[in-house]
Amino acid sequence: MGNASGPAFDGLITGETSQRNAAIAYRIHASDGQVWLSFSSARDPEVRGKRLLRYYIGSGKRGRTYLFSIDGFWFESPVNWYGQKQAWDMTPAYQDAREAPLNLPLAPSCLACHTSGMAIPQPGTENRYNPPLFQHTGVACSRCHGDGRAHLKTGPILNPAKLDAVKRDAVCMQCHLEGNAAIEQPGKHLYDFKPGDDLADYVRYFVESSAPGVPIRAASQFEALAQSICRKRSGDRLSCISCHDPHSSPKPDDRAAFYREKCLACHGAKFASHHHEQHPDCIGCHMPPVASADVAHTQATDHRILRRPESTGLAFEGVQSTVQLVEFPSRPGARPPLRDLALAWESLEKKGTPGAAREAEELLPKALAQNPDDPDLLTAFGYEEQRKGATARARDLYEHALRNNPDQVDAETNLAVLKANTGDAEGAIALWKQAFERKPWQDSIGVDLALTLCESGHYEEARDVILRLLEFSPDSSGGKELLRRVNADRPNGCR
Repeated sequence: MGNASGPAFDGLITGETSQRNAAIAYRIHASDGQVWLSFSSARDPEVRGKRLLRYYIGSGKRGRTYLFSIDGFWFESPVNWYGQKQAWDMTPAYQDAREAPLNLPLAPSCLACHTSGMAIPQPGTENRYNPPLFQHTGVACSRCHGDGRAHLKTGPILNPAKLDAVKRDAVCMQCHLEGNAAIEQPGKHLYDFKPGDDLADYVRYFVESSAPGVPIRAASQFEALAQSICRKRSGDRLSCISCHDPHSSPKPDDRAAFYREKCLACHGAKFASHHHEQHPDCIGCHMPPVASADVAHTQATDHRILRRPESTGLAFEGVQSTVQLVEFPSRPGARPPLRDLALAWESLEKKGTPGAAREAEELLPKALAQNPDDPDLLTAFGYEEQRKGATARARDLYEHALRNNPDQVDAETNLAVLKANTGDAEGAIALWKQAFERKPWQDSIGVDLALTLCESGHYEEARDVILRLLEFSPDSSGGKELLRRVNADRPNGCR
């Protein structure tokens, strides 16, 4: 954890790779005392350049990516180092991308888990930070033990082992649980969480379950452990720190003996006398590495602790063969807030999960009836109404959302589309300009704004928008084509 982040030069991993579908070559290298990402396209000679890499994220054991900024907006490199394969390749979500993804926003959740003393995004933005990005390299003591200043004033630090089970587990879950959907609570963020808090007060997680099981993710340790017989029989007595020392890891030659001792702490010495004395590697048999479903070239330890490891997916009790969402961790006797469940389904709908649209469409109006001024619900339900063709209702919902939260970029951009489609180009342009100021790196916003400006006869302003977009996304096919049209003698409305 201490090596989870730092300046780019620390432990620099150089190398090169290519993006096959886009014919882009990338190189991570040092030059003139600085670290650079260079890129060049074999298809378009104008798509070439370099980015100054300032920080790294990831210790390198599993993986590492580097970070760069343009005009205060921070991004992840489009290529990652995969430690288990010892190779460079495209970042996980862009293995098959057909354009160079040089505009991957650095999410606050990445900083929250990999750094200490992180910067907070500027109001209304997703990834515009004031440097430095973080105060301490890696994960410092405060991540698990609380504010060090309080320790200096009051004495003993917070010991997670002495917290109740919910708050104890939350300390680890803040970084070792992703779920299929993570819904932040109104006005709260993951980076607001402090040891000793209930994580559900900040974020609620939902996992997608179906038979025969959901593939294991790279950060699904908590989900998998919940399926183990060990956890089910021992209950809250079993936690991450039952087997892991957060302050150290056993040496490779000591791993088998170290973890066997942890197993025998519950199973007892008598069990050891007749259970594979000649093969003491418990984790080698019962917790083998399996390919993760979300990170290429990466295996994750199977924390289901199966007696006979055969299945590769997670299966949750009480779930039918159709896709279901289960709040995780479950809270006996309590149902998840309808708001959070509705937003979770809406997030899965955007990912293309079969059946999610139907669930979102059913739950969102019910949730909105309970929370009539919630900007997230208003925006999500507005999207559902727009998708069905109920544009007048969608427009009302988006406007309501923006009255409650003027920084709701999705509401701005969707409302701009509705205005443009009804001939209100001026209103659409005003909304897109506000959104583009906060997200000048997002292709869809820049292209829509530039196209509408062009069709309104504002060719120079349209050109400025496209050039701004191409600063962040030089391989944007939409941006490049629109620039060609704007530069033509007679743009013909840029269509």
